[in-house]
Amino acid sequence: MRIGLWITIATLVAVISLPSRALAARDVPVLGPGLHTQTLEREGRPAIGYAIVVPPGYTRATKAPLVLALHFGVQGGPSLFAGRDLVQLLVGPALAELGAIIVAPDALNGGPWETPQNDEAVLALVDAVMASYGIDPKKVIVTGYSMGGAGVWHFAGAYPDRFAAAVPVAGRPPAAAGSWRVPVFAVHSRGDRVVPIGPTEQRIEELKRAGVKADLVALDSPTHYQTSAHVQGLRLAVPWLRQLWK
Repeated sequence: MRIGLWITIATLVAVISLPSRALAARDVPVLGPGLHTQTLEREGRPAIGYAIVVPPGYTRATKAPLVLALHFGVQGGPSLFAGRDLVQLLVGPALAELGAIIVAPDALNGGPWETPQNDEAVLALVDAVMASYGIDPKKVIVTGYSMGGAGVWHFAGAYPDRFAAAVPVAGRPPAAAGSWRVPVFAVHSRGDRVVPIGPTEQRIEELKRAGVKADLVALDSPTHYQTSAHVQGLRLAVPWLRQLWK
């Protein structure tokens, strides 16, 4: 009887001692190929709605890249399924050739992304996905559009060890690059009057002078609200990333 009791206690201790990433693996289901909408329920913390794309032919042994996709702003309410919308409009068509798993969370309280609550939620979701799926940790990138583009600059700047590259689209950059060290592939339109291209051009040039790998695809005509018109520009990130990962 004592032996059984000690085994039970030892098992409980082992479970309690598991790192948070291992525990998170049970919270994210491993799904088949395609686009899915899910919710990550968390005890004592806000649930995280998210969309996830599993590429054709994926197996855990493949160690796929991971794309974190941050959605644009949503007017008049919570950002339910805004991550899915971004995937369908832009990120999915543009980055399909990467063969990556794409995860697109819904911002808590509709955003912005640059809040402590969204920092915690986004990184928790990334950890859970990485624990459940076969992900190459050296090929984790962050992309996003508009509000999400600003979020890209925020996350890559605040957590440079978590991301191999930052790919902001139509996103307002920080006022200065500072000690930035994450490679950047920015996409922006000269036709954008809501978030003008000028500050992005300045940051990219500043990063280049600092020795950081940084490139800008400047589109000619799409306006800020023509999200899908940025697909061709974002698609150019695929060969850029492949070269970066060599």
